[in-house]
Amino acid sequence: MNLESNYEPEYESLKTLLLEMAREHAVAPLLKLIVRQLAQRPHVALARIWLIREGGCPCPMKEQACDDNERCLHLMASQGSSLVDTKADWSRLDGDFSRFPLGSRKVGWIAAHGKAVEVQNVEKDSKWIARPDWARKEGILGFGGQPLIYKDEVLGVLVIFTRIQLKHEELVWMRMMANHAATAIVNAQAFEKIHRLQEQLALECSYLQEEVKEARAFGDMVGESDAMKNVMKQVELVAPTDASVLILGESGTGKELVAREIHNRSSRRKYPLIKVNCASISRELYESEFFGHVKGAFSGAIKDRAGRFQAADGGTLFLDEVGEIPLDLQSKLLRVLQEGQYERVGEETTRKVDVRIVAATNRNLKKAAEKGRFRQDLYYRLNVFPIEVPPLRVRKIDIPLLAEHFLGLLKKKSNRKLPKLSTANLRQLQSYNWPGNVRELQNVIERAVILIQGNSYHFELQEEDASSDSGRATTAPATPSDEYKVVPESEMKERERQNIIAALEKSNWKIYGDDGAANLLDIKPTTLSARMKKMNIKKSTT
Repeated sequence: MNLESNYEPEYESLKTLLLEMAREHAVAPLLKLIVRQLAQRPHVALARIWLIREGGCPCPMKEQACDDNERCLHLMASQGSSLVDTKADWSRLDGDFSRFPLGSRKVGWIAAHGKAVEVQNVEKDSKWIARPDWARKEGILGFGGQPLIYKDEVLGVLVIFTRIQLKHEELVWMRMMANHAATAIVNAQAFEKIHRLQEQLALECSYLQEEVKEARAFGDMVGESDAMKNVMKQVELVAPTDASVLILGESGTGKELVAREIHNRSSRRKYPLIKVNCASISRELYESEFFGHVKGAFSGAIKDRAGRFQAADGGTLFLDEVGEIPLDLQSKLLRVLQEGQYERVGEETTRKVDVRIVAATNRNLKKAAEKGRFRQDLYYRLNVFPIEVPPLRVRKIDIPLLAEHFLGLLKKKSNRKLPKLSTANLRQLQSYNWPGNVRELQNVIERAVILIQGNSYHFELQEEDASSDSGRATTAPATPSDEYKVVPESEMKERERQNIIAALEKSNWKIYGDDGAANLLDIKPTTLSARMKKMNIKKSTT
């Protein structure tokens, strides 16, 4: 008998199955694949796989062997077709034989002993068949059961019921396939475990990120002063919108950090935040920088170049030092903000763009607009939601936090142990007026780390700056008659309160507008509102 020619089609299908098993990395689909492929063979009536699982699964057919049995067989995959009932669903995993205690019946015996069972002729050897009537009606003549063994451990049982008498060669192939199936199951379980661990790590990472966000709610915006809390509150309010934001403040106060936080908290955070330092661009290159150019548009344009607007499409464009844009180029910027359209230099094609504008300046743009040095229509377009970042000298309570923050960054960057800042260090830092604001503080800390000797820091602070609130040196030595009277903090606060009330009364308690109290005080309306709330200033109703 030529076994090779008789079994060649079946062997080819088995070879295909083995390859497909190796590619499957999930247990449930793998088991379904095996029984489905086996059941497609003409002589196979039913193919099933049970895997050993921990207890907690009372067997449908309660037997004595179930008592105190922590491990049993669970039916995990089933496929076949009935000759008697064409509507019967043999892929179901419930029913009388969905669970087996180890050692019970033929399937439990195979798992308990790790040995195969083959019944070549069911009609002559029916002791292994639980329901002989079912076998007779369905034309079942053969039964083959193989333990799924990996490294001497029984994982489960693979079973087929056939409508032909099984030959020994069939059982040999089943043993080979069972070995491959066991390996594939272990691999799939490993892949699933890796996937679960990855998901768990991702979830833990997400939680840790949330904890970091809670600990440092505003990223690198460090501060607990009322002034910074007010900035953070404004960021929270405006970030989810698409409104243009104008960030005001002296150089070095951290306006870019505010812009980044607005972007990171917006719906555009998946798209880029593109920064343009308007003060660093030469006048001749403004249009090219903003809108891009085509090859040959001007001398030196050797290839096409995309502008910052195109790079920021869908995201946020941060215009730092926006007050430095030349007046005659501001109209083109205004057009993009109003219409969302622009042309590259040297190109007639009109392009569309969708960007959010966040601008920053240390200049008084309102006065510049009033004097004709900045377009009023552009100013109002940018100034939809102003945020004023306070100078460091009015938020000295934040200096210890900022100093420790910068010191921590330097520790991480240099990978070295650094001493903590002493009380004397912090007192020295808080007594300085910081004309260069947070940027100057960062530079001072970095220099102190470079020059450190032993465990003490030495801060290089300009003494003439430390004696002036404005951060400028006086032009002549002060005489006793020139000295200001020292005023206690409580009196300063009361003076500020009375000054605000006087401005409100003069403006008939109007806050906004040219004739509003905020304009009289030369501060932003949002700042005035925050101070009124803090000082509990309300218009009398009597």
